[in-house]
Amino acid sequence: METESLLSLKEAAARFGLSHSHLRLLARSGRLRATRMGRDWFTTAAAVTAYLQDPALRQKGRRPGRPSGNRNR
Repeated sequence: METESLLSLKEAAARFGLSHSHLRLLARSGRLRATRMGRDWFTTAAAVTAYLQDPALRQKGRRPGRPSGNRNR
């Protein structure tokens, strides 16, 4: 990754409307191309765009959030 185009995950989250913690999880799991410098993670706009456009990277079996259906059965 080129250092001129690096964004912190906080900057990338604000730019793309995602949460910082979600991007950190993706970076740690290898689903988002990112690099760690010290305790901070950095990525590029191109890497986030590639993640958002590739359904194979975004889909991991189930969707996040509350389960669908009636839980009061």
